[in-house]
Amino acid sequence: MSIVCGLPLLECVYCLACARWAWKRCLHTAGHDSETWGLASAEEFEPVPRICRYILAVYEDDLRYPLWEPPGGYGINPDCLILKRTYEDTHGRAPPYFLYLDHDHADIVLAVRGLNMVKESDYAVLLDNKLGQRKFDGGYVHNGLLKAAGWVLDKECDILRELVEKYPNYTLTFTGHSLGSGVAALLTMVVVQNRDRLGNIDRTRVRCYAIAPARLISVLKQDDFLPRTATPLEDIFKSVFWCMRDTCIPEEKMLRDPRRLYAPGRLYHIIERKPFRCGRFPPVVRTAVPVDGRFEHIVLSCNATSDHAIIWIEREAQTALDLMLENDSIMEIPVKQKMERQETLAREHTEEYKAALQRAVTLSVPHAYSPSAYGTFDEHDEGENSDKSSSMGSSKRSTKKETWDELIERLFDRDESGHMVLKKPPSVD
Repeated sequence: MSIVCGLPLLECVYCLACARWAWKRCLHTAGHDSETWGLASAEEFEPVPRICRYILAVYEDDLRYPLWEPPGGYGINPDCLILKRTYEDTHGRAPPYFLYLDHDHADIVLAVRGLNMVKESDYAVLLDNKLGQRKFDGGYVHNGLLKAAGWVLDKECDILRELVEKYPNYTLTFTGHSLGSGVAALLTMVVVQNRDRLGNIDRTRVRCYAIAPARLISVLKQDDFLPRTATPLEDIFKSVFWCMRDTCIPEEKMLRDPRRLYAPGRLYHIIERKPFRCGRFPPVVRTAVPVDGRFEHIVLSCNATSDHAIIWIEREAQTALDLMLENDSIMEIPVKQKMERQETLAREHTEEYKAALQRAVTLSVPHAYSPSAYGTFDEHDEGENSDKSSSMGSSKRSTKKETWDELIERLFDRDESGHMVLKKPPSVD
């Protein structure tokens, strides 16, 4: 009798648990992912709309006669375009990109376009990856995107080195959208690890802006599905339609899985819609260096794909920046106070980086104990020692010219399971 009476009770508990889970999933909105983050300032967010326009310009066949321009134009001088590579030039090894010299902002920019839905070669790059296939610097990266980055750097290494040496006060910025953001992120990582190949460029001169990135290394708009899509990326489309697959896995367990790919570094989340309200609102930009809460769940939203479009990201980013600048002008902040605010912001960011690292150690996130070569947590600690070790390593290398594909292979060994493992650098006495 007790068993028969117990069955309905178990069924009720099970149904209530399922209903609670479904209710939470349906109410999960983009704002939940960044609700505890601080607001971005106009100074730090200023490059983002301009970076978006660089990427949009890659889609044009001729910048002197553009077929489509955002309001205000691209802001690009065609005479300062160094080179432009199409699918015919890359032979499908990488998405199209261009190299541009921005004298107004003292910037050397390499911008990579996003996925072309009708190009098989883009899908070949995207799907060239299996879970845990490629190790890099103690973690994992996307195999196809790393190979594309190697091809681009092999092709453009000489011209990049000439530019950074000719313009020593210019920054070197890698940027891209969607598929291109993954290539740009890995371009940055490989360059930072091998700065001697670009004339021992100072690490602080190298920047990356990943717009709507695939999960690896960022600017994200509202409900954008791609940065939330489960890895490996070979399952990208399946993840969109089966978006509840990962919601039963505890987040801390997912964070401790060293094979999962994330967008590390500082994120900027553009929010311009609110739950249960119709229409768009003035966009705000929240920013943080997230450890947990890394956009693990796809938002059940009809805007999940439209929020991925570079056109809308550029428009909302520009609107958000205009609002920030307008608020600053209304407040009439004195120049000295603005400088003090920037210094305070820099200190807060430093503290935020340290707090993120401590949180990563607490969660036992892989690679949290390793020193970063990219400046994420040790921006002020390496300095001259970093440059010395780089130059000492370069002096021991062969003078034979080496392709970036060969360089990537040289940096790795294969472990017992056949995976690529980063070689340990030789000790220097």
